[in-house]
Amino acid sequence: MKSKNIFLATLTLVLSHAVAFAQSDRHQEADELFNKFAYAKAIPKYEQMVVDGHNESHAFQRLAECYLLLRDFEKSIPYFKRFIEHSDTPTNFYFKYAMALKSSGEEKEALKWLKKYKKYHKNDSRIKQFLKDGNLASIVFNSRERYEVEPVSFNTEYSEFGTFLHDGKLYFSSSRKNGKNDKLYDWNNEPWLDIYYVPEGNTIATPKKFEGGVNSKYHESSLVFSTDYKNDTVIYFTRNNYFQNKEGFHTKKKEDKEVENLNNLKIYKAERINGEWKVTRNLKTNADHYSTGHPSINTERTLLFFASDRPGGYGGTDIYYSKIHPRGGIGQPVNAGPIVNTSGNEMFPYINNEGQLFFSSDGHLGFGQLDVFATVADSTGQIKEVVNLGKPLNSEKDDFGYYALDNGIDGYVSSNRKGGKGSDDIYKFRFIPSLTVEGVVTDAVNLKPLDSVEISIYDQATGELMSKTTTDKNGEYQLLINRNKNYRIEAVRRTHPHKSVYFSTKTIDRATKLIKQDIQLEPVLDVKLLAGLKKIYFDFNNAAIRPDAALELNKVIKLMKETYPEMVIKLESHTDPVGSHSYNDELSERRAKSTYEYLVGNGIAKHRILSYKGFGKRMPVNECNSKTDCPPEELELNRRTEFPVVQLKGTLVTRNNVSK
Repeated sequence: MKSKNIFLATLTLVLSHAVAFAQSDRHQEADELFNKFAYAKAIPKYEQMVVDGHNESHAFQRLAECYLLLRDFEKSIPYFKRFIEHSDTPTNFYFKYAMALKSSGEEKEALKWLKKYKKYHKNDSRIKQFLKDGNLASIVFNSRERYEVEPVSFNTEYSEFGTFLHDGKLYFSSSRKNGKNDKLYDWNNEPWLDIYYVPEGNTIATPKKFEGGVNSKYHESSLVFSTDYKNDTVIYFTRNNYFQNKEGFHTKKKEDKEVENLNNLKIYKAERINGEWKVTRNLKTNADHYSTGHPSINTERTLLFFASDRPGGYGGTDIYYSKIHPRGGIGQPVNAGPIVNTSGNEMFPYINNEGQLFFSSDGHLGFGQLDVFATVADSTGQIKEVVNLGKPLNSEKDDFGYYALDNGIDGYVSSNRKGGKGSDDIYKFRFIPSLTVEGVVTDAVNLKPLDSVEISIYDQATGELMSKTTTDKNGEYQLLINRNKNYRIEAVRRTHPHKSVYFSTKTIDRATKLIKQDIQLEPVLDVKLLAGLKKIYFDFNNAAIRPDAALELNKVIKLMKETYPEMVIKLESHTDPVGSHSYNDELSERRAKSTYEYLVGNGIAKHRILSYKGFGKRMPVNECNSKTDCPPEELELNRRTEFPVVQLKGTLVTRNNVSK
């Protein structure tokens, strides 16, 4: 018996029988087994009805339902095909059929039946999840596989699921045979579930049954250890309604006037008394007429999370939580809300040591049936979204019972995926944390952060560009990278020459999530680039500093005062080609001097301007030779002052004289 199936069948376990008031057809025996949830026994009866040609449509429908409830979706599909097109088929089967098809990889057909279902159930929240813009929605998930998954050694042909580590022992639920007189559960012809344990990490140890009063003649699963207000170790676990040797049933009359005696799930508490575990409390969150199970308690022992199909939820089974009072009392259940819960089934909640909620769901967009999801919360702890944990942790089948060890790396998950030993198996996973490279890019001279640096990261082996970003106002950058790679980072800024930095992630420990890679860039020896200058122009036959030139010279002053306070420069002034060499030499000298005097007059020390010199018309920037062969704007380009950088750091010139 699979605990997830208990919940998927509205969390009910029928332990007595369904009393038929009136049935005379030959399919009565098969329906009685079906109504008792004895699906494994009902299947051959319905198959015989098909062979006999007796009420085939009903038999096909029941066979599809049986295999759905046994979570064998491929086997349900041929039976769906025999009745799904009939006009009298209940429309809720369209969604079930679509999900079976999706789980089996037949996405085109799944889309067809989801669209048909939408016509009759427009308000079902699952439609918004699974249909996007008229197509079958695909999971948006980081392409990096974040988990390594392998089956544990103690799986059997029967069900094993749900884990919890305590004092070096790994506890889990199993329907494995434990003796010659194992009583079989009619749902799937497996023995009833009990709690077992095995030394964690031991691949050859034989699991042992948990001692004490926790295991009973009914189902037990989802055991968790915690503490009470006295700091004593206690246990919370899921069991059928069976407490102090008394069975509890809820009688329900069905539409066809059959009566079901239902024994629902409840959460119980066990304490160690005189060295033996004894079940001491039936939690107040329980009730006879609905099921409550799969407990998880946060590290601080302040919140109890669980799954329930109690009235008032969003549909199917929902995740709830209750406050644990300082003296151990359990508060009123609170629904985890519509971001977590859907009209489908949410179950198997788990709270890690950082307070993050994980759970399984078939109502959120997944790869198949039940998938494991993680919640994403804001700084106040408010849940904002849920994220599918991706493959290979999730599969096209049921994936549930997520449990992580305190190191945040290792853990366990349960699944009935292909390739397992039994109906449900336990898999050990190793989480591969995302790896980030981050750093600060600074100027190598003044050590100030550089914004707007383009950071590109390349795979050294292939030369492929893997990712790129730009530094922020603090010079900081951050990029996601892969493990087991050699990388080259290229940093580019207009004011600084390109620089490449090499590093490797091949020897990075798995627990490492962050690599620091700071980068220093040498500035270019060009004041125009460093200060972001436009050309400094002079009027014709004039050495006066124009207003637009003053604005540009102010940029030089700021650069020399604030950015590079040890910068030493030269001043070089040039004229247009109009006039004689002697005239232009004298004019360029006056322009160089006026520039020098402007800088010194605005606070630049004389020793930081190594020289100022006029070069006349000897170094034009274009081919203008006179006013007749160039328009005025092109002639003006030659009337300029330039600032060769002598040094950026250190004190080359110490005297207060300047060379002309």
